[in-house]
Amino acid sequence: MNWNIYRRIIISLSLIVCCNLSYAEAVWIDVRSAVEHSVDHIDGDVRITHGDIVEQASLLFPDKNTEIRLYCRSGGRANKAMSALKAAGYSRVSNGGGINDARRERGLGQK
Repeated sequence: MNWNIYRRIIISLSLIVCCNLSYAEAVWIDVRSAVEHSVDHIDGDVRITHGDIVEQASLLFPDKNTEIRLYCRSGGRANKAMSALKAAGYSRVSNGGGINDARRERGLGQK
């Protein structure tokens, strides 16, 4: 067997995976309560309450370089969640404000 070929294949695949991860879209997380989410939510977004954010995010998104955008009703709980994730080592976390801000930023219509 030619180990040099296998080595090149592994390096190439690693580069492809790394490049794809760097261009992946941000993960949007709604940190509001289940009741708030049942009244209004953005389809496809993850919901994790701000109090459980570090534990749940580490299970769902173990790569601490994942781009994470947080939102709530007005941005306050998203800010607390952002601080907690940054303290846990997540490097690409930002506060998207309230749910309507999150919709506006992505060009989604208001509900």
